[in-house]
Order: sequence, then structure tokens, then C-alpha cells
Amino acid sequence: MVGHVAVIGAGSWGTTVAAVAALRCDTVLWARRPALVDQVNRHHCNSVYLPGRTLPSSLVATGSLAGAVSGASLVVMAVPSHGFRGVLRELAPHLGSTTPVLSLAKGLERDSNRRMTEIVAQEVPGRPAGVLSGPNLAREVAAGQPAATVVAMTDQAVAVRVQQLLVTDTFRIYTNPDVVGCEVAGVTKNVLAIAAGISAGLGMGDSSMAALITRGLVELGRLVVAMGGDRSTVASLAGVGDLVATCTSPLSRNRTVGVQIGQGRALAEVVGDMRMVAEGVKSARPLVDLAASHGVEMPIAEQVAAVVEGRTTVADVTSALMLRSAKPEFRGLQRAGWGTGSPGTVTGSGSGG
Repeated sequence: MVGHVAVIGAGSWGTTVAAVAALRCDTVLWARRPALVDQVNRHHCNSVYLPGRTLPSSLVATGSLAGAVSGASLVVMAVPSHGFRGVLRELAPHLGSTTPVLSLAKGLERDSNRRMTEIVAQEVPGRPAGVLSGPNLAREVAAGQPAATVVAMTDQAVAVRVQQLLVTDTFRIYTNPDVVGCEVAGVTKNVLAIAAGISAGLGMGDSSMAALITRGLVELGRLVVAMGGDRSTVASLAGVGDLVATCTSPLSRNRTVGVQIGQGRALAEVVGDMRMVAEGVKSARPLVDLAASHGVEMPIAEQVAAVVEGRTTVADVTSALMLRSAKPEFRGLQRAGWGTGSPGTVTGSGSGG
């Protein structure tokens, strides 16, 4: 690729990815706040979203979308799902006609229930679009701890070029053509992580957590397959890998939200105290609605949506899930082409839970 990488959004993960890219090529980080732009350029840090980490001196920040995007070989969208379309629409006139757009967001657009790559296709048609997804906690990756992730793009040649731009000695990147599966997995795991946090906040133990993660993985698998994703993605870094990390790590924003709700704090208060966005809060309802449109039942996600919307309490969630009718463990997976069915055969979306 000729030209620089433009990272749009200077939150913890956007800043981390920009720092990674700056080790390999010229990189520009766009931030809304002039003070943050100045801090990155003068002091090589982001004390608001990535405290304690020194950024590469070669990383340049700007408050101009046009300045960040013009001439870029790759645009990385590190904007939360609720602001994704607006920012993309604003930068569109400055985007090259063939410039790839890589999303870091793991959410759905409210009302439309669209994935971020679908928004890219609408707002800047003709550009290769993909997603970076995996068990990546910004602070750990920024600290240089070994981690792995997936670049999902339908254009394999572009995916390989992006892979080469972002890979480092401690950040291993795989390619995956299953954009739908990786995006669906990223959204679903954030919603499930709120449930995991609620479980922890209520004082439940490892048996409860293991059951929740395992059954949550079933829900994720149903939806991925129903939407045409590859079932192997469910067992990938973008699937089970990201689900486990987000459900169990204290660094997970969505898990943190759930923990505090489980401990009795009001959701509005919890979210109001957070500097960063917990995508699962805004994506719970769109995820449930998206699943319903594909005939997929997601009991855990449905309970999270009910809690977020104030239609149920955390005290009622456990009984709502535990008192569901008894059923075979693998019925839903077999009906979705998993289990004992023929490899790769999809016979239905599956239900139960």
C-alpha cells in the first residue's frame, strides 16, 4: 500500500491500533478534542483513554477528518456504532475511490439493525470493507502482551495487505473471509458480556459463569449460521476467543457494566460514569430484533435487553433463564447444521436454549 493509515477515533482501542500501525507505516489518528490532538503530538500519550502508555513519536494526530483521510491507503473506523454513519458520511468526500475501510466497532446501528460493513456499503459504496475482531483488550495490546486477532474481508488480497500493515512481534493477525460471522460474533459477545457481569455482580460462581458462556456461545452460533456466516467462525478468535475474554476480564467495559448492575447500581448511573462506550448496552435491543428477523431465539440476549430497557430486574433474570422448559443440549445446533448433521449443511436456524 502507498500512503498512510488513517485511524478515525481516539478512544482506547483506536489509539492502540494507531500505535500498532505507526510501528509499520505513516499513521494519522483523528480525534475530536483539540486538547487530545495536542497531547498525542506533543507528549506522545493519550492520558484520557490509554493512561500510562507512551505512543510512537511517529504517530501524528489531527482534528481534521479531511486531513486524516485524504491520500490514505487504509481507513480504520474506531468510532462507536451510534456515531459510525455520521462520521463516515462526513469523511466520504475525502475518501479515495478504492480505499479499504476497516471497522473496529462491535455493535449494530439502532433502528436499522445494520452491521458496520453494511453502513460502509451504503455510505461509501465500492470500497473494500471489513472488520478487525478478536480477544483484544486495548490496555494489554498496548502494553505489548502477546495477542491475536482477525482481519475479516471478502477481498483476500486486501485482507493480506491490511494484515501486513498491522502485524507486529506481539500482535498476530489472521485473515478470515467471513465478514458476516465475525461482525455478528463481535456484537453478540458484548451483549453476553453484560450478562456475565450481572452474574458476577450477583455473587455467582464459576459454574454459573461457565454455563452462561457456553449457552451464550450456542446463541451466537445460531445467529451466525442463520445469517449465512461460516460456522467455523464461532470457534475462532472472533467467536469463542472474544467471547471468553470479554465475559471474564475486568478490563471489559461490557462486563464491568453488568457487574455494577448486578451489584445494584442503576444503568444510567453506571453509563454516566464511563468515559468509553459499552457497545452491548446500545446493541442489546437491535441484536434481539435482528435475531428475531432471522427466526433465531436468544434467551440470554433477550434478558439483557429487558434489563437494559428496565422491563425486568437482575433478580428476575436467573429464574427467567433457569425455568425455561427442559430440552436436549444439542437440538438447536443440529437444526442449524451443527452436531451430527452433514458438515456444512444448514437446515434451519434452530431454537430453544
